[in-house]
Amino acid sequence: MTGAKTAVEWLASVAPDPEACRWEWERNPGGVALLPAGKAWDVLILPGDLGGPTLDVLIRMLDRPGPVLVDSGDHRVGFFVPPGTAARWVGTRIRTAGAGTWIVVPYPGRATQGVRWLVPPDGSGTLTDPALLELAMHEAAAELARGGGGGG
Repeated sequence: MTGAKTAVEWLASVAPDPEACRWEWERNPGGVALLPAGKAWDVLILPGDLGGPTLDVLIRMLDRPGPVLVDSGDHRVGFFVPPGTAARWVGTRIRTAGAGTWIVVPYPGRATQGVRWLVPPDGSGTLTDPALLELAMHEAAAELARGGGGGG
């Protein structure tokens, strides 16, 4: 539980009112918070057919990537990367969430409908290196083109 509490503090720290954010999460166990991107992280959002295999490659490359969300509604996978990445990112089929945008974030360690953590934050502030993410995306795309690939 300590890891989840630390992760909650880290996530809530970017909210306009961190205490209200924590209170809402505690009050509604299946709830989500709307948090601003661009402060402690940006999010690169990949389509699910590429996002799952990209996460598989990242996990082979790293002990632990940064936090990763999945939206099962429109099958998108969001990788938390350093702030400023979204403004510089150029890529086909990749959406970005950076300064001036908001993302739906579930409470760490709890299942919610729609959005859930594939890799929950641990509270340490670990983010995925965008260069490694790009390499993993290329490797995943190559595996998919060869007819392989995972499904994260």
